[in-house]
Amino acid sequence: MRISSVRLPSASGRSSFAFSMLGVKRRSGVLSFGHSKIQENMTLELVSTAKSFEGEQRVYRHRSSTLDCEMTFGVFLPPAALEEKSPCPVLFFLSGLTCSHENFIQKSGFQQHAARHNLIVVNPDTSPRGVDIAGQDDSYDFGSGAGFYVDAKQEPWSKHYKMYSYVTQELVDVVNANFPVVPGRRGIFGHSMGGHGALICALKNPGLYQSVSAFAPIANPTECPWGQKAFAGYIGSNPDDWAQWDATLLVSHYESTPQELFIDQGASDNFLQAKQLLPENLLTAADGNEHIQTIYKQRAGYDHSYFFIATFIAEHISYHAKLLTAT
Repeated sequence: MRISSVRLPSASGRSSFAFSMLGVKRRSGVLSFGHSKIQENMTLELVSTAKSFEGEQRVYRHRSSTLDCEMTFGVFLPPAALEEKSPCPVLFFLSGLTCSHENFIQKSGFQQHAARHNLIVVNPDTSPRGVDIAGQDDSYDFGSGAGFYVDAKQEPWSKHYKMYSYVTQELVDVVNANFPVVPGRRGIFGHSMGGHGALICALKNPGLYQSVSAFAPIANPTECPWGQKAFAGYIGSNPDDWAQWDATLLVSHYESTPQELFIDQGASDNFLQAKQLLPENLLTAADGNEHIQTIYKQRAGYDHSYFFIATFIAEHISYHAKLLTAT
């Protein structure tokens, strides 16, 4: 059965919850969480916590074996997770170029909506930090703050820059082991470079995420300057190797479980006009694939900033909540 593309016009196993603040149990060099065990290098350090809408916004640090460095991520725990210790669906947010974990926490206003829907929201940093690679801080769109959610193949980046595996594997395992998440109730969304990340993480892993959305994603990176620079540096010069990291190309060949993609775009986004985002290419690819459904909303007058995200974050949280709590 064909799943039609929808485009809207412009518009004005349950894991154990074995902690109170950090709360882990140590047993013979491993951390034990009920029936789950992870190696001690995944130990979480609580960096900060603040009450927000009867939940708690926390920031944690841990040693990532995938990235071979210390990584920081945010976790919002809604009231149900704190007060009742009830398992909740989890939603991952991936940020864009130049961002860390802090931008989304401080600027989007997501907490009140996540609290209302009792969603745990996790947001990692955008690249490895504290690693010694020559040139990693030379430009805003490559290196620090610009991991592009791919697994690098080129030296010297391949030792640390494996954000795709970190997001889809290690971070998922860490969250499952440390927070009261409902098994199989996991969504992902992101902004710009993070929107690209959310789309490829879902398309490359059918069934891992039950809901997917993106604010102004870099939708066809093999055809835009940002993506071409990142892919050449991280992956190499062969365009065939780039294809597996491009949401538009992945959509073109997607043949697995039907997947819906909710894409939100500001009509006055300067990067849209500069042909860095190219959502139209993804929509065209989706039109030819019966396994992909798209919801595309173009917002008149909105740009690429967090003002755009903050305006429509409630709609995205509600969208994910509906899919993640469906019976």
